[in-house]
Amino acid sequence: MTTYFTSDTHFGDHRVLNLYPRPYASTAEMDQDLIRRWNAVVSPDDEVWHLGDFARGAKVAAAVLPQLNGRKHLVVGNNDDPADMPSGWASIQAYAEIERDGRFLVLCHYPFRSWNRQHRGALNLHGHSHGRLKPLPRQRDVGVDVWDYAPVTLETLLAAPPR
Repeated sequence: MTTYFTSDTHFGDHRVLNLYPRPYASTAEMDQDLIRRWNAVVSPDDEVWHLGDFARGAKVAAAVLPQLNGRKHLVVGNNDDPADMPSGWASIQAYAEIERDGRFLVLCHYPFRSWNRQHRGALNLHGHSHGRLKPLPRQRDVGVDVWDYAPVTLETLLAAPPR
C-alpha cells in the first residue's frame, strides 16, 4: 500500500477553468482527465488523502468518488460541504495529523504559517493556493495544479524542491 496526497481537483467546477490555467476546454474534459491520471498512479489498495476542494456539489462528488481508486480520506476545503459528501470516504475531517514513512505530517486544506512539531521536522501538506504561494521550509502544496494533475507520494514531495 502506498499513500498519496492531492487537493483542489474541483471536479465539475467550471469556475476553476476561468481562475487557473488548466489545459482543458470543458469541465467534462477536465473531470475525465483527472480521473484517468488519478487511476494511472493509485491502485485500489492504496490510500489517498485529498486535502480539500474535491467537487462542485454533492451530485458531482457522488458520481466521481466511486470512479477513483484507493481508500480515500477527505480533509475538507472551502468548497466542500461535509454534510453533503457522499458515502465512500474512509474519513472526513477539517484537519489531520498522521505519520507516514517515519514523518509526522500536518494535513489541512489551508497552508499554515506555523504548525504542530514544525521545528521538529513535521511537514505541512496543504492545498488551496494552486501553486501560487511561496512555501515555508517543510511545507508542500499537494494540489493538482502543482503536480501534473495527479496524486503524489510523500517520497516525490520530499525529493522535489518546495513549490
